[in-house]
Amino acid sequence: MGKKKNVKAKGKTAHRKGNTSKKWTSYKINDGKLERTKKICIKCGSGVFMAEHKNRYSCGKCGYTIFKNN
Repeated sequence: MGKKKNVKAKGKTAHRKGNTSKKWTSYKINDGKLERTKKICIKCGSGVFMAEHKNRYSCGKCGYTIFKNN
């Protein structure tokens, strides 16, 4: 028989302070109205935002890509 593995006990992880969610960077409030700051996917509709890369925008749901003009 082989040796038994040493298994470390799982401890509690430290809780993060404040809201570190990325969804709050997708919206902005101006004059009491909610504005979207990110580009919206044309194919998926108004509920899906596109990721902004250095040279393109891409949708994570359907894969639609828009290239930026230099």
